[in-house]
Amino acid sequence: MTGFVTIAYAVTDIPDDLNSFATQQDNVYYWADGSTMARTGWVSRQEMPLDKVPPKVQGAVLAAENASFYSDPGVSPSGVLRAVRAAVTGGETQGGSTITQQYVKNAYLNQDRTLSRKFTEILLALKLDNRTSKKQILQDYLNTSWFGRGTYGIQRASQAYYGKDVSQLNASEGAFLASLLKGAGLYDPTLGKENHERAVERWSWILDRMVETGQLSASERAAYKAFPEPSSQSLAGMPGAQTGYLVELAKQYTIKAGHIKESDFDLGGYQIYTTFDQARMTALTTAVQEAQKDFDAEKRPDTDKYAKIGAASIAPDGRLLAVYGGPDYLKQGFNESNATTIPAGTAFTPLVYAAALEDGVLRTRGKARTPVSPSSTYDGNDQVTVQTPEGPYWDRSGKVVKGHNDGNRNWGQVTLRQAVADSINTPMLQLGLDVGLDRVESYAERSGLLGPSLGPRIPTFALGENSTPSAIRMATAYQTFAADGMHTDPYSVRSATRGGAAVPLDGPKPSRAMSAKTARAVTDALRATLTEGSAKAAAKAHPGAAGKTGTTAANTAGWFVASTEQESTAVVVYRMSLTDLIPLPLTGLGGDSPATPGSARAVALWADYIKAVK
Repeated sequence: MTGFVTIAYAVTDIPDDLNSFATQQDNVYYWADGSTMARTGWVSRQEMPLDKVPPKVQGAVLAAENASFYSDPGVSPSGVLRAVRAAVTGGETQGGSTITQQYVKNAYLNQDRTLSRKFTEILLALKLDNRTSKKQILQDYLNTSWFGRGTYGIQRASQAYYGKDVSQLNASEGAFLASLLKGAGLYDPTLGKENHERAVERWSWILDRMVETGQLSASERAAYKAFPEPSSQSLAGMPGAQTGYLVELAKQYTIKAGHIKESDFDLGGYQIYTTFDQARMTALTTAVQEAQKDFDAEKRPDTDKYAKIGAASIAPDGRLLAVYGGPDYLKQGFNESNATTIPAGTAFTPLVYAAALEDGVLRTRGKARTPVSPSSTYDGNDQVTVQTPEGPYWDRSGKVVKGHNDGNRNWGQVTLRQAVADSINTPMLQLGLDVGLDRVESYAERSGLLGPSLGPRIPTFALGENSTPSAIRMATAYQTFAADGMHTDPYSVRSATRGGAAVPLDGPKPSRAMSAKTARAVTDALRATLTEGSAKAAAKAHPGAAGKTGTTAANTAGWFVASTEQESTAVVVYRMSLTDLIPLPLTGLGGDSPATPGSARAVALWADYIKAVK
């Protein structure tokens, strides 16, 4: 018999590949306040170095499962004899597995209760114990064991039952988690009265056993009188609804800022601490859903089903606080807050105003540029011909380009400040040509808009007709005004860790986009938009807010972008088929009554949101 065991040991090799769940981990995403937001990956497991597991927690596991772990050869001698006897006589194998055996079974073998599997388990455990340190085996065991509630590994178990990292557990909590190793379905106290009784009994026994094995002093044991009731809630599940959009934004940011291959990221094990504010997410989603009630999609399913809303809110330092990406990420992956398919319209014009205040204008070729100020006047009438230094601007079809105001209104001579506040198109169209569309484009990019989203430099560029920045980027640009001309790219992740170690991230750095004087002048005009201009309906929502409405010539979108002391928020209401991504007119949206302008809907939505979070 000894010869048989010797030969079997010699020919048994440790497999090169672990079971898939033993290498796969999930990625966990957290809200800005540190609470769990979502997890991704089909296995709920996170590796944790042994030195991050408190010694008392390790001791609880050893006392419960294998007190002789550090001195035994990886198997129980009595267990080996039983297995050999069973192999010879054809009897059944009994328990008594060591921690090393349990790890081998979990990581390399299946869970079948056959004699051959049990014998292989013993041989592999002996060989593994000879090749691997005890600490490494214990670490691997703690990282791969099943603890119930969909979790593998003590780190995820600690989060699932106590809502904290394993490093924060005490001996009493560790004793409860150790009890789950005997059968989580029997010892999770939240599953019923009998489970609770069993859990308390085993928890108490493990603490007593820790005293016997020297893992706990009698006085320490005496301090643990009350059973450490775990939370009744498990971990947050797979992302859906709005959190799916947040997870995707955070994932892409982490991969880029951390210089991580997507294939490596998808192996899991990352803890992603996002910038998203849960209260603001709730408020923004609620505001959108209230606005959508007016779309009347049930009565007009063939038209209003194309109605979309994108929204994003950004903090002064670039933190992305909240977004509305769509109705449900699992049903619509297209993120309406990050889409670059909708023209910015006249919400773009403050960037024209900023460029003019900063660089002046050029009305005569070969002459010096002329400074302009908020009080500089322009023709605000409808059908004003757009002029270049050489004369009227002719388009490629041979027509003279003329400006058009909303409602064909004639405003007469207006200041640039009023043109911004009242959203008067013709002065801004001419101003774009005067300052130079190349300069406008430069300030747009320096303020946070992405180059690929900016359209050709033709006159209507100044009115945002051919540029399609996302709601996220529009909020970023307005935040630049609010930050006295300092721009910080938006970011969605504060920090990330893997295996208890920090993952270095290349965070955004502030840069000056324009002078503080220019930014403050733009902000002054944007405040007038709410007090006396196109958004005065929302003036009481947040006194002191600075914003701008935005419309498009084809009436495909309505914008409102505004800043408060805490955040800049962009809202866009539009209609578009996701099949071809072609914007559709807003006309008739919301039923047969006269259509409410899209910009007015965006203003009302912003007001509802900002009142909920201020």
